[in-house]
Amino acid sequence: MILYPAIDLKDGQAVRLLRGEMEKATVFSDDPAAQARAFVEAGCEWLHLVDLNGAFAGTPVNAAPVEAILAACDVPAQLGGGIRDMATIESWLSKGLARVILGTVAVENPTLVRDAARAFPGQVAVGIDAREGRVATKGWAEETDVDATDLARSFEDAGVAAIIYTDINRDGAMQGPNVEATAALARAVQIPVIASGGVSSLADLIALRDCGVALNGTISGRALYDGALDLRQALAALAD
Repeated sequence: MILYPAIDLKDGQAVRLLRGEMEKATVFSDDPAAQARAFVEAGCEWLHLVDLNGAFAGTPVNAAPVEAILAACDVPAQLGGGIRDMATIESWLSKGLARVILGTVAVENPTLVRDAARAFPGQVAVGIDAREGRVATKGWAEETDVDATDLARSFEDAGVAAIIYTDINRDGAMQGPNVEATAALARAVQIPVIASGGVSSLADLIALRDCGVALNGTISGRALYDGALDLRQALAALAD
């Protein structure tokens, strides 16, 4: 199971939100590229990047820090936030991103997801962010009636590389991941699933690893910044 350190970008800084609320942002670094290098030096195999401003704006906003991270690091990175048309997908992948994450458009324009997955095999993931099992879009600001599992199943034959499932109520709260819901989603589809939201300790990582279904990986942000989770120790534990 891959551990994806998260770098969430707001106004050019690396921050973490509490349950997706922009006004509850904690700044952890004024130099996201330096933070990314620190994660890579600790041994991470991937980076998970989010353009928070972009998620609300519907178009990339934090392009400069993302490009700085890509220039500074030699591990693959995936990015979500504000990626809502083919031109933006093509642009990001041409700049060296390994994978784009499509969230809002997975609900509003699923045809784009399918077209992108065909055009860029292995480089398109679907981000499914949910509260109480229902998908939220546009930076989690808009609630929908779409069931998270139903949405995941709808892309079963689309060729997407992964589904990143976030329990919004757990995100940044340091209260542990929703292991049960994540495992249930992973059992419902053949697509690799990456867990996100609430990982706050080594025990949380082990719980996800041993949840009874093989997850592709998990994302952690605040716990790494706060020191509740040591990246080197976590990577070593997952490698055992």
